Amino acid sequence: MELLRLGAVGEERPYVRATDGTVYDLSPLTADIDGAFLAADGIARTRAALEAGELTAASTDGLRVGAPIARPGAVVCIGMNYAAHAAESGSAPPKQPIVFFKHPNTVVGPYDEVLIPRGSAKTDWEVELAVIIGKEARYVETDEEALACIAGYAVSNDVSERAFQIEESGGQWSKGKCCETFNPLGPALIPADEVDPTNLDLKSFVNGEPRQDSNTRDLIFSVATLIRDLSQYMVLSPGDILNTGTPEGVALSGRFPYLAPGDVMELEIQGLGKQKQSLGKA
Repeated sequence: MELLRLGAVGEERPYVRATDGTVYDLSPLTADIDGAFLAADGIARTRAALEAGELTAASTDGLRVGAPIARPGAVVCIGMNYAAHAAESGSAPPKQPIVFFKHPNTVVGPYDEVLIPRGSAKTDWEVELAVIIGKEARYVETDEEALACIAGYAVSNDVSERAFQIEESGGQWSKGKCCETFNPLGPALIPADEVDPTNLDLKSFVNGEPRQDSNTRDLIFSVATLIRDLSQYMVLSPGDILNTGTPEGVALSGRFPYLAPGDVMELEIQGLGKQKQSLGKA
């Protein structure tokens, strides 16, 4: 089952794709796929409605694919959370999660244009496993409790401007993370009970050439560990997004050129779908 938001920017409507590929209108259950819907057992209710044949098949030809979660309250991100990426960055593996934030308005659809910021010389790609929170995570004590707070997973591109992030920020990473369009998400939200986050292949390509090729087995801090740790310092609310870190193979490594207008990024995560974005100018 895949939860989708389709339609023009600001006019997205909720849909669900069943296992046979049929897409159904989800508007009888909810006006949108957002934190309130997820908190109210929206995924379970969607599954029940599908099984009962209560939803109407929809024609979605030509509809834009939006981000699969509306109006996230927060986009919490983890830095250097893959062992090989930490090594290529010239850093020792962190002893505790490195946390930074992206402005929620960076979240766009998986095929929307990504804009290179004015003055940018080092815009970079980052395929990441995104966690969408479905239940409040506050002072979580066990991995089991942490995993129970997850509504689902999605493909995320944590686009970064490295000069803004590292050279000009004085250590304030978010300056290189919050430029407009810097977080394509989707194409779909896949329910948590259909995903094993400990063993997922992640890949990225630029202009058809391979860049990242890894697996979540290389995560330093697991998804459950991240939620448990973060919940000691902040409350994660339904609809929030957690970007869990990127594998090796980014331009920051020095192995590849940074992005330029006209370039095309493609990203995919096993079982979660694929993204494709063209680069334009802000």
